[in-house]
Amino acid sequence: MGPFTAAAVFLTIWWTVLFAVLPLGTKTYAEAGLDVTDGGDPGAPVNPNLKKKFITTTWVSASIWLVLMLVLKLGLITLPSLPSGS
Repeated sequence: MGPFTAAAVFLTIWWTVLFAVLPLGTKTYAEAGLDVTDGGDPGAPVNPNLKKKFITTTWVSASIWLVLMLVLKLGLITLPSLPSGS
């Protein structure tokens, strides 16, 4: 697997993990008992903690990616060869 493919796999894992991490630990305006002003959504998070969630997403994704690369490198699972374009 080349570096471009490895980076693409990491980014795919990162986005998937991000969507799994985003709802964790959030409290909505409705749950907090706060009034929503200026047309806001009562289901929107009061404090989304995005920096913390991005950091969590990165280390979880890196761990999953490393395990995947080890499995591929050790030959436990082999990827089929892609046909050449010539």
